[in-house]
Parts: sequence; structure tokens; C-alpha cells
Amino acid sequence: MGKISQGILGGFSGKVGNVIGGNWKGIDYMRVRPASVANPQTAGQVDQRTRFSTALQFLQPLKGFIKVGFRNYAIKMTEFNSAMSYNVQNAIIGDYPDFIIDFDAALVSRGGLTAALNPSAGSDLAGSVQFNWDDNSIDGNAKPTDRAMVLVYNPSRNEAVFVTDGSLRSAGTHTITVPNIYSGDNVFAFISFISEDGKQVSNSRYIGSVVVA
Repeated sequence: MGKISQGILGGFSGKVGNVIGGNWKGIDYMRVRPASVANPQTAGQVDQRTRFSTALQFLQPLKGFIKVGFRNYAIKMTEFNSAMSYNVQNAIIGDYPDFIIDFDAALVSRGGLTAALNPSAGSDLAGSVQFNWDDNSIDGNAKPTDRAMVLVYNPSRNEAVFVTDGSLRSAGTHTITVPNIYSGDNVFAFISFISEDGKQVSNSRYIGSVVVA
């Protein structure tokens, strides 16, 4: 059984279902254990395990994006663990066993940089998804040299395609290439920004679903 040391925002050690937690050099981590769990569990343990599994299924393909998007919240824990903690607490809705991700509440990037304004996404050409946004370079701490971080998550294939150094905020658009096999698939689009020096990122914005041309 896993033991959570500081509530849901803290690390845990041991096993919760197929999730294994531990600590390495002061950094809390989580990983998935593929073997199935057949031993009896209390209702609370099963509930928590299912919440973790729901978040893990969503976040696993996004690890590379999360490594950049949660870098400022990786304090004595990995970026992925920080993203897990946030999303398990804030983005899991429903009742056991039918937990789902509330994509509007989910974050794949977290930080204090000014977020995207009026983002949208669409797909008019096969193998591509186009992101658009309003240039808000004069708002808050935004700058025209901030770079777009765009992500396309394909839930049916449990895959993600992303860039973390996309077009300038001032450009207002970025087109990302996706595999041709995505044609006809319903994908979910997210956008955030990273400062030119890479030290600040914005909260991600969930744009919505897009059917790939």
C-alpha cells in the first residue's frame, strides 16, 4: 500500500494499484507498474488508485511537454509528479469507477507568464493542425518574443504531438505537423507560452477538440 506523506500534493511511497512511488535524491517520483492488481482493496484505496490511473493515462504521452511546462513547480519532485499532483486534485471529475479528465480544468503547463488570448485551432490540410491566437504582447508580463508551446493530444491512440519553441507570440499563428494516420481522428488542442530566456511559462489553455483533415 502506498503512503502519502503530505496529502495529495506531496509524494508517496510504495504502491497504489499499478502506480509505484518513491524518493530519489530528495525528488519524489511516480511510475507505472504494468502488472495487474488482484488483491482486495478498501473503497478509498480503489477510488484513489482509479484517480491516479485516469490522470496517468492522460499525462504519460505528454511527458516531454510537461518537463518544460511544469519546470517551475518541480520542487523536490519531478515535473511529471508535479503535473500528476495538480491534475489529480483539480482535473478529475465523476464518480467511481467513471472518472474522466475535465480538460478545461487540466493544466499541461503551469506558470505566471501571461496566457494565450482567444486561442483557436483547426485542421484544413491533412497532416496538420493550425493554432491561432490574438497578439497580447502588451498585456501583463507578455512579450512579443515569447514562444508558443502547442500540443495535440490524440485520446484514441493515447499519443501526443507538440512543440515547445513554436512561433512568436506576436505572430498569432503556428501550424504543427501531425501523423497522416491522424486523419479523421478527434484530437484535443492545448496552448501555452514560454519566455525567450526559457525561465517563465504560462498556464496552458485548453482550446477544444479538432477533427484532423
